[in-house]
Amino acid sequence: MGIYLDNAATTKMSRTAINAMLPYMDGIYGNPSSLHSAGQAANEALTDARGRIAKLLGCEAREITFPSGGSEADNQAIVSAARMGERKGKRHIVSTAIEHHAVLHTLNALQKQGFEITLLDVPENGYVTSEQVRDAIRPDTCLVTVMYANNEIGTVQPIAEIGAVCRERGVLFHTDAVQAVGHLVIDVKAQNIDLLSLSAHKFHGPKGIGALYARKGVLLTNLIEGGAQERGKRAGTENIPAIMGMAAAMEEACSNLGANAAKLTALRDRLIAGLSEIPHSILNGDPLQRLPGNVNFCFEGIEGESLLLLLDDKGIAASSGSACTSGSLDPSHVLLAIGRVHDIAHGSLRLSLSEENTEEEIDYTIGAVKEVVAYLRSISPIWRDLVSGKKEFLIK
Repeated sequence: MGIYLDNAATTKMSRTAINAMLPYMDGIYGNPSSLHSAGQAANEALTDARGRIAKLLGCEAREITFPSGGSEADNQAIVSAARMGERKGKRHIVSTAIEHHAVLHTLNALQKQGFEITLLDVPENGYVTSEQVRDAIRPDTCLVTVMYANNEIGTVQPIAEIGAVCRERGVLFHTDAVQAVGHLVIDVKAQNIDLLSLSAHKFHGPKGIGALYARKGVLLTNLIEGGAQERGKRAGTENIPAIMGMAAAMEEACSNLGANAAKLTALRDRLIAGLSEIPHSILNGDPLQRLPGNVNFCFEGIEGESLLLLLDDKGIAASSGSACTSGSLDPSHVLLAIGRVHDIAHGSLRLSLSEENTEEEIDYTIGAVKEVVAYLRSISPIWRDLVSGKKEFLIK
């Protein structure tokens, strides 16, 4: 049995996306910057895809550029807002302690350049309030960047409320929406979003392509120089096949968003209920304000790496956190930020679902996790100390 429950890391490409890409690999393969008919055919496709993606986000086509994915989009959005603020003497940025490393590492780089960074603390459920943001904004604040939905614990933030505070205070607002696009309803204008990052491979599109929305009037700073592509804001020949695949996958995901969310929520809650039966376990993230397909647990007395390997032996692909840090032995910075101590954070499991998963797969997974957790605890000296009373349980 092969059960894929690591969709937050990447998704299987849909047949719709694959079919949309194929004509641009051998039939319409011109460079969209070329003036001949082959190039112009590719340029027409590029224009078409840009417009389709813009419509799904509620913005104008000229407000969309095509980077290589979410990480590049995050980098360009944050650096651009910082440079705009710097020109006005504003060098303060507000974010949170649970952002993706594409955001946090960019902020660290800016801090070394003299910017002041405020990372908001978050409560146990990982939920950031608009009041926290309002209180953190200063006269010299140039940017607020808060991720739409957390890639590890699944908590969905009050983006519209945060956006309203930023608009009221005249501060640019960026959201890393990599986990949200295709899974949650997004309208950048209604939600007062100035900059938004997305990545195609999180909603059954191809890897290596994403989109950056930048509201008209937000001046993008180039990260890549060397050509006039993307209105001079991102050099390099556009990846037309991937862009067409992304547009098709995004349309498909958004058109089925309601039905998919209902199915995933039911499967998610079934999985949460089953795993909650394991003694001394705890759900990470908000139980209600969370992504439809995200389940994240900590199990006391075990190591997450061993749990993942044994689940893989049982045909279940899972994760202990962000794919970008899955090779690290350090506990998740997100789990530490919500108050999990190191020993507990090490025993984490993230299961992220897709609409292709079934109730049978969920029930099998519940049984497998229970079995593996019980086995790992049976051979753990830490667990023996907990059971004997030598150590006190941290998860009651």
